[in-house]
Amino acid sequence: MKRFGRIVAVVTLVVFVLSLVLVFSPSEKAFSSAGSTKKIVFWHITTDAVGKQMIQNQVNRFMKANPGFKVEVVPLQNDSFKTKLKIAMGSNQAPDVFVTWGGGPFFEYVRAGKVKDITAYMNEKGYKNRFIDAAFGPITYNNKIWAVPVEGAGVALIWYNKEIFKKYNLKVPTTYDEFLNIVKTLKAKGITPITLANKTKWPGCEWYWYLVDRLGGPSVFEKAAERTGGSFADPTFIKAGEMLQDLVKMGAFVKGFNGLDWDTGQSRMLLYSGKAAMELMGTWQIPIMKAENKKFYENNLDFFPFPAIKGGKGDPSNLIGMASSNYYAVTTTCKYPKEAFNMIQYLIDDQAVKERINYGQIPPVKGLKFTDPMLQKVYNIIAKAKSVQLWWDQYLPPQLAETHKDIVQSLFGLTITPKAAAEKMEKAAKDYFKK
Repeated sequence: MKRFGRIVAVVTLVVFVLSLVLVFSPSEKAFSSAGSTKKIVFWHITTDAVGKQMIQNQVNRFMKANPGFKVEVVPLQNDSFKTKLKIAMGSNQAPDVFVTWGGGPFFEYVRAGKVKDITAYMNEKGYKNRFIDAAFGPITYNNKIWAVPVEGAGVALIWYNKEIFKKYNLKVPTTYDEFLNIVKTLKAKGITPITLANKTKWPGCEWYWYLVDRLGGPSVFEKAAERTGGSFADPTFIKAGEMLQDLVKMGAFVKGFNGLDWDTGQSRMLLYSGKAAMELMGTWQIPIMKAENKKFYENNLDFFPFPAIKGGKGDPSNLIGMASSNYYAVTTTCKYPKEAFNMIQYLIDDQAVKERINYGQIPPVKGLKFTDPMLQKVYNIIAKAKSVQLWWDQYLPPQLAETHKDIVQSLFGLTITPKAAAEKMEKAAKDYFKK
């Protein structure tokens, strides 16, 4: 047993060391350095060439104005970032500034004392009033503000290829029945109706979330998630699972969707090439598409909100998403929190707002005008929405969010029944909340 114990200890040590090596490659060190030059380490997830350079330019302006500081900017892929941050936080080697979506997983870090309370900074000289009120929901906890709204509004919409719709005389659907007729028509014409890259699970969840909302309204999920009289075994969740699997069985989605990677653009490319007609995705896709295929963006891209379901209780203006898609937080291990907060301000100052609008974002700042009709159209839809429900995987605690994403991916894979899926999620919620 002693020998076995030593082997386990050695293996554990090797795994720990390897994890640190993987997390902190030379270009991704997460320590503030000592010495005459003060260092701020900044992790974000904007990895397309234009967005990455835009953020670097904004950081450069901070460094030019603060010559005593050096900022190490580390762009990371979305899901890689989540893993690295979790390990970094757990090993007390977190970056000084990091991107967050707010909600349950972020509040876990807040409760663990990993995140700096920036309420006083935000209130200084009324800085908070620069931002639209709805932007603060996902990053306000215990009446304190824990991050700065920076990136543009992020809500899920159905993007479509206008050329395909025109070719087959298809009209933008306002009801789910009309949407299903479009799916059937496209199938008959040999066009993949919906592109989906569901390897990381969250893209497919957006379909399930909207089906639940349109069937039962936002309160069905909120009551189940908050354990205030609701249940994930509610018939609404079962019905949403049935409708999702009906789409899969119709062949509505691209083949192999559970293995395709959204980060590398595998779903978008099918939209560009005309092999697929629609994709449900967040508005963060606007600047990415604009950078990847400007001609397609300007001439062939449009969107419509998720259609209404006949007999459903959810208002068709309801949206899934958030008024600001990404926030930036300062960790409690940061040696220079005030300056780190100041660095974040450069990411959303007047110059940055212009750059972000040109990039294709809708910054969460009051009193903006847009020359890009696509952005204006998105802004108008957000302004009229009766509800903007936070992404479930950000609303739920991390453990439950992972369980939920696994269950929905299984629904897509037809390896679990809608009833069993609903009951499994309810059991997981009961086990987690103890009620």
